[in-house]
Amino acid sequence: MTDEELNGTIESLCESKAEEFRLLGYEHVSGKEIWECVSDKYHKNGTPALHQIVNDILSLKVTAFMNFMTLSAYRGTHF
Repeated sequence: MTDEELNGTIESLCESKAEEFRLLGYEHVSGKEIWECVSDKYHKNGTPALHQIVNDILSLKVTAFMNFMTLSAYRGTHF
């Protein structure tokens, strides 16, 4: 799998998760924000294997995402 294909796959997974959150009533969630939340923990240890990335995206809970967004707002790194 090329880097371009990998990025496209991850982008579509993040957009799918964002759509799931929109269906739950969180109307302004984007795929980019989902990826920022999921990839935030990758800064210390590097990017894991593809199966772990997919698992992290698909198992992301709304509460974890909202905690990330709240902390980002407090830090001034988001919005």
